[in-house]
Amino acid sequence: MSKGVRPTMTTATHEETLGFQTEVKQLLNLMIHSLYSNREIFLRELISNAADACDKLRYAALDNDALYEGDSELRVEIEHDSDAKTVTIRDNGIGMNRDDVVANLGTIAKSGTAEFLNQLSGEQQKDAKLIGQFGVGFYSGFIVADEITVRTRKAGDAADAGVEWRSKGEGEFVVAELEREKHGTEIILHLKDDASEFADDYRLQSLVRKYSDHIEVPVKMPRTEKATDDEGNEVDGSEVTTWETINEATALWVRPKGEVSDDEYKAFYKHVAHDFSDPLAWSHNKVEGNLEYTSLLYVPGRAPFDLYERDGARGVKLYVQRVFIMDDAEQFLPLYLRFIKGVLDTRDLSLNVSRELLQQDPKVDKIKSALTKRALDMLKKLSKDKEAYQSFWNTFGAVLKEGPAEDFANRDKISGLLRFSSTHTDSATQDQSLADYVERMKEGQDKIYYIVADGFNATKNSPHLEIFRKKGIEVLLLHDRIDEWLMSHLTEFDGKKLVDVAKGDLDLGDVENEEEKKAQEETAKAKEDLVKRVKEALGDEVQEVKVTHRLTDSPACVVLPEHEMGFQMRRIMEAAGQSLPEVKPILELNPEHALVARLEAAGDEGFADLARILLDQAIIAEGGHLDDPAAYVKRLNALLSA
Repeated sequence: MSKGVRPTMTTATHEETLGFQTEVKQLLNLMIHSLYSNREIFLRELISNAADACDKLRYAALDNDALYEGDSELRVEIEHDSDAKTVTIRDNGIGMNRDDVVANLGTIAKSGTAEFLNQLSGEQQKDAKLIGQFGVGFYSGFIVADEITVRTRKAGDAADAGVEWRSKGEGEFVVAELEREKHGTEIILHLKDDASEFADDYRLQSLVRKYSDHIEVPVKMPRTEKATDDEGNEVDGSEVTTWETINEATALWVRPKGEVSDDEYKAFYKHVAHDFSDPLAWSHNKVEGNLEYTSLLYVPGRAPFDLYERDGARGVKLYVQRVFIMDDAEQFLPLYLRFIKGVLDTRDLSLNVSRELLQQDPKVDKIKSALTKRALDMLKKLSKDKEAYQSFWNTFGAVLKEGPAEDFANRDKISGLLRFSSTHTDSATQDQSLADYVERMKEGQDKIYYIVADGFNATKNSPHLEIFRKKGIEVLLLHDRIDEWLMSHLTEFDGKKLVDVAKGDLDLGDVENEEEKKAQEETAKAKEDLVKRVKEALGDEVQEVKVTHRLTDSPACVVLPEHEMGFQMRRIMEAAGQSLPEVKPILELNPEHALVARLEAAGDEGFADLARILLDQAIIAEGGHLDDPAAYVKRLNALLSA
């Protein structure tokens, strides 16, 4: 049993029993009954929360030094009682009042809770790694404890404004008023019978060094020794307790890179990101000169559930001269890099800086520009490891695709990091870069070709690819919802224009010889009468009718004007309630196809219906929607029964 407990005056009164939020009940049930693997993570989460509380007090005290209440040596203390089977984690940080306790310990406030709970499967190893991503680290205490008591008082409040919180994790918790002499928070874990291993000095110390060595706030544990006099002789068998710092207690980012191990970088990431998986990459950099700052940026291995909520929490942890200022300082990285985690420590900002002041400080823009380039360079370096980068792309690729529209200055760097599906592999996996494409371009080819559709199969089987397959020309297959918007801002790469094969006139450049081009002109001239008849039959339903050379197997296809919004983007905009002007497609006919030959041979009766069938089929193949599908079915049935 550890000795030398620092006494705290506590008298709980006026108890009130409250119910947990529904999502907390589900989470607690899972933790208590299912999560047994990697149980030791509870200590890291509780220490991390305690360290954050100390950081917040240090920042608040910049404006009001009295908040320290004469105790400015911020620390986290851990002790245990092996007889009572308890572990206590204590801090002298900012503390909580009653409203804070109910809000923070009775609910899961972070966005994406429903998605988080849907991911929980009961698979111990997988689920354990999710704890902490949703601000639920406190509840991990119930993995090892069958009851938790929290005693806390907010710095600056009166001694009688303390709060006690107790729960057995069974659907409700008790909140009581508390007389508490010291500010800060004390968490007492009443260990389960099968978790008594954690009420042990050596076990606790090893966990602190394993998970929390990098935390700047000292983590202390009591050490009991025999009392001695000045000459080193024992004094009447007396004992004295001292508090020993267990962790390194030095901000990891201020240490030279050569002195920090990979394991330490990984452990620090898990603290900063509240994640249990290792990061894919990191970049540690110190800048001196006109601007002085240190940055430590990480590429996570997994995505948070609010990744696609552009208004969600994001950004780096901001310190000024090693004083914590704020979490999620989003001003230092662009929105398309919102998945990057890390720390920024600078000497060039005021200690009293606020989010509003950050938006007005020109130094912030300079740091943002530098950090953006460093993050992109980190991704470029990661891309040399194909397997690791593919893991990154599968997780964050759709977000990175927002970059070319948002960051013109770094468009070239971003475009080199993009990955797409391609006819080169005919795989839905997006693993082909633009540089890969350029390297494989055919002799005489001067453009990068792509097609956009609603899904991989729609792109892969599009009629527009027929001539490209015949000629052996690679086409990028773009099937993410964001892709058409991306390509409207990414118009060239490595000096080569990017061309949508479903828009405008088809130009294969020098890949086609003069004889082929002359034959196409002769065919178009020979079919002028057919083209005229089809245009008259379809009227205003189409902008134009022409003979095409882009088809080999299909009878017809529709093409949009070069600078017109595509079918996919139109559907997205319309679904969002946008009113868009009508666009009439261009119908292109394959003169070599049997159905077109049948159309040409048809008399006036039935000609218009067959022409409309070809148009409707082409629209469907493009992923478009028919205004009158019943009429199409009726015409098709008539054709089949003729």
